[in-house]
Amino acid sequence: MSKVYSLRAVQRIPVTLQEAWDFFSRPDNLADITPNDMGFVVRSTSHSKEMYPGQLIEYTVRPLFGIPVYWMTEITHVQEPVYFVDEQRYGPYSLWHHQHHFKEIPGGVEMTDIVHYKIPFWFIGDIANTLLVRKKLQQIFDFRKQAVEQRFGKM
Repeated sequence: MSKVYSLRAVQRIPVTLQEAWDFFSRPDNLADITPNDMGFVVRSTSHSKEMYPGQLIEYTVRPLFGIPVYWMTEITHVQEPVYFVDEQRYGPYSLWHHQHHFKEIPGGVEMTDIVHYKIPFWFIGDIANTLLVRKKLQQIFDFRKQAVEQRFGKM
């Protein structure tokens, strides 16, 4: 059985808590902070202006080797403007649980992402994580940090 891995990313941005929430809780903004080579496209139509528990979001993404993958996540928890959680319902992982936390700090907001993920295919998934997946996820969060700094500034 393959392992459950985790990744944590923290970023401080010079915006209000509400500005951070308004931007990061809208799925359509994800493409702006995702590397172009990921081919990230939101496919679903939002049925509400506000994020809510039970909301399903569909994407197409090209995580490895340019191969398109259908991905569906569900927003399972929302406490505006403090945190929300998305979990994969269909896609490339055996488990994907992504927590998005926002905390007001002097001069802005501290944003913390915590991702727990598991790759299918038992020990082959562990090898894939070591060789490819972990590095790719880290690259995505590194790109995101730069994109957020370009959009909102740096603290």
